Amino acid sequence: MKNFLVHNEETTQQMCKEIGISSIEDLFSQIPQSTRMAELKLPEGLSEMETQKVVKSLANSNKTDYAVFAGGGIYNKFVPACIGQIASRFEFNTAYTPYQPEISQGTLQVMYEFQTMICRLTGMDVANATVYDGGTACAEAILMACRVAKKYKVCVLNSLNPEYKKIIETYTYSQDIEIDWVDEIPSATADYACVLVQTPNYFGEIIEPKAVECLLVVCSDISTMSILKPPAEYGADIVVGDIQTLGIPMNFGGPSAGYMACREKYMRQLPGRLAGRTVDKDGKQAFCLTIQTREQHIKREKATSNICSNQALIGLCATLYLSVMGEKGFKQASYLSAKNAHSLSEKLSAKGVKTLNKNFFNEFSIEVENTDKFLAKLKENKIIGGIKIDEKRILVATTEMNSEEEIEKYVSSI
Repeated sequence: MKNFLVHNEETTQQMCKEIGISSIEDLFSQIPQSTRMAELKLPEGLSEMETQKVVKSLANSNKTDYAVFAGGGIYNKFVPACIGQIASRFEFNTAYTPYQPEISQGTLQVMYEFQTMICRLTGMDVANATVYDGGTACAEAILMACRVAKKYKVCVLNSLNPEYKKIIETYTYSQDIEIDWVDEIPSATADYACVLVQTPNYFGEIIEPKAVECLLVVCSDISTMSILKPPAEYGADIVVGDIQTLGIPMNFGGPSAGYMACREKYMRQLPGRLAGRTVDKDGKQAFCLTIQTREQHIKREKATSNICSNQALIGLCATLYLSVMGEKGFKQASYLSAKNAHSLSEKLSAKGVKTLNKNFFNEFSIEVENTDKFLAKLKENKIIGGIKIDEKRILVATTEMNSEEEIEKYVSSI
């Protein structure tokens, strides 16, 4: 855009004449005046130097020196500096969403490596090259299960992330898919296309689902799989979740990306893009998009999804994070996150604050007399104390970023 020049009056008139109108206003003649905005109430233009000063003053309004104990799907994780540097290299910059078969070998290889890492962590056979976020992944998994089972009734546990619930409701509404929201997995599940369980769930509780008579969809934070049992070991057919914890900053809640993995027999129903590895005519390693089941490549009615783009850049960051951290570093970060949570829970219990979870990883719920007062008191001491669930319950999360000093300050501030 650096070379962009506004059309002058002469060029504008030539363009209007070419399409048979007398002025630009004629383009909007069919739009009623009552629906039009009279004017844009914008301030006068500023120079670059003045703009920088204004932006910096606005940025200074952000409170960046708070200790963060909030989770609920977005976590304050450590991001190695090299990730941003590598991901912002010009080779990865594109205004064009990388979804066509002819995209670069480098981008395809990153997708392939990402998929491989997701498969290793989840224990699944196949993974796609990301979807938009964890909630979208849950909704797509339900649609996928319905296609596989040819049934249009699903069972979802109420302990799922509330935002994911809303996305599922939006996706399934137009598909006439019936959803049973339940507190526990029912004993009879044969009538369902799938059962969807989040573990650890929104409230922090680790759940190991019992065997079901339909497809089992497991939603899980990918970071927990460095320590907890992979979903494949307890019978999951489809595994989904968010990858924000893999080197993605919180960014006021986004962007992030979702992952989807499944057993090999279901891979042709897996939405999005899959990158594969092969050899070219000279016998050299080559990467390509494969099993292209999106509406852009096949008949729309046979497409598994209308997803045209994915979060390729976020997937790149996640791949870099796992590569840089390595198996040992990845596991250590998860261990510290869990250790800090259990330490905080024990210290809060000693002060009479009840932890509501029996079994948790790095996130747990507590019961207090008044959530607003409790969180306000912590905020006065520059601590974001958690997420309000209701008038009595708060969701608290820790990561490797929470020091012992911050944990002590949290406890002493209540």
